[in-house]
Amino acid sequence: MTEPVDLDPEDWEAFRAESHRALDSMIDYLRGLRSRPVWTAPTEEAKARFNRELPAEGRAFPAVLEDFDRYIKPFATGNIHPMFMGWVQGAGTPVGMIAEMLAAGMNSNCGGRNHIAIDVERQIARWMAEAFGFPRDASGIFVTGASMANFLSLLVARDQAYGDRDVRLNGLCAQSGQLIAYASREAHNCVRQAMELAGLGARHLRLIPSDDNRRMKVSALRHAIAADRAAGFRPFLVVGTAGTVDAGAVDPLDRLADVAHTEDMWFHVDGAFGALAALSPKLKPLVKGLERADSIAFDFHKWLHVPYDAGFFLVRDPKAHKRAFAADAAYLSRAPRGLAVGDTWPCDLGADLSRGFRALKTWMTIETFGTKKLAACMEQCCRMAKRLENWIETSENFVMRAPVALNIVCFGVRGDDDGSLAREIVMELHERGEAAPSLTILDGVPAIRAAIINHRTHEEDIDAMTLFLEAALRRARKEPHDFGALVEPHGPGKTRLSED
Repeated sequence: MTEPVDLDPEDWEAFRAESHRALDSMIDYLRGLRSRPVWTAPTEEAKARFNRELPAEGRAFPAVLEDFDRYIKPFATGNIHPMFMGWVQGAGTPVGMIAEMLAAGMNSNCGGRNHIAIDVERQIARWMAEAFGFPRDASGIFVTGASMANFLSLLVARDQAYGDRDVRLNGLCAQSGQLIAYASREAHNCVRQAMELAGLGARHLRLIPSDDNRRMKVSALRHAIAADRAAGFRPFLVVGTAGTVDAGAVDPLDRLADVAHTEDMWFHVDGAFGALAALSPKLKPLVKGLERADSIAFDFHKWLHVPYDAGFFLVRDPKAHKRAFAADAAYLSRAPRGLAVGDTWPCDLGADLSRGFRALKTWMTIETFGTKKLAACMEQCCRMAKRLENWIETSENFVMRAPVALNIVCFGVRGDDDGSLAREIVMELHERGEAAPSLTILDGVPAIRAAIINHRTHEEDIDAMTLFLEAALRRARKEPHDFGALVEPHGPGKTRLSED
């Protein structure tokens, strides 16, 4: 007789003890993060650990946890560290970590059916509709991130443009006249990719020039639409950006809404991180016009610090949203009672049927901290960006490369015409583990980019960053310096961030 088999622990109390040790270790890891480098490159030993054959036999759970501590935990991206300023990546929170654990324990599939996780996701949609000034019945769905949400927005807009000709049934040839979309030259590349994936073609995305503040020029948009209509094309979509990827600029959303609605076009806003500025009374005026969008893409895993991943797609018209994705399938049949109760399931609002419980970590974050404290952290990031900007503007060695709209500071080295010094500074700061800015290209020249999004980044971190920059520039120029004694220990660990 075959013995029954399952994957539960043989000794639940031993498992409990090991699990508590693992949790305590991660809490210590978060609490002491200032005592560690921002980033450490994976060692050859660590890389080799993940180049093994598929194991047929398992190992003891404590041994697997030991491998995590040795080969994985020390070599993370670093975005939880207050000196990580390279990309717009949220820092997470201990609360979010616990929420992820609880969601994993429930292991809910949130594609649909009658269970409470679906109601939690709907609560998030209602909260965001309230925050952005959308109707209460606006339709929303969790996705991996804003890139996917932007793709879904294009599909909904495309479906609306085809109308009764039904692009889902009849394909792109169901109507004449090429569809044309419009976005700023500063727009994220995922907008272009969405045009490609939707079969509309990247060449039919018009990239509109931006002004000196890197905001879309509305006059140029109007001209482009008129020219395309005169040529027999069919303008159907305007994409505004709330927080551009390079400089954090916000397009004139109110004026873009005027154009889109006058021209009978879908108005979508890529608000990957900037849209959530609407939660702050101080920052909300910067995203005026967001409330007039037909759809919004944004990420909770950026400025709300929900653990990755937690993107969201919100649509003003729930019928338009559902029409673009809902499909009949026998295994998705609904019933008046039981698990199959429900008219609209998340699988009717996107392409995924297998979906994790992303809503729980988002709900727990908002419930635990409230929008006031979350907004205060956003405002703090903007103040820190201004602090860095003020230092650069008085610096003899560094110069601003773009205006600061929200929390992103783009700058370079004076006289560094080809950006080679900027590149060397960024790479060296990474390798030394002191700080993690990133590089971007502005007007054809590399620039240093500090995206200050971490709720842990405070004034002393910005001041330390300025010292690191000066020392890195001296090293890049091979100039003598004595920097180590200038940086005092700070933070809970009271450990030096750097020594030359």
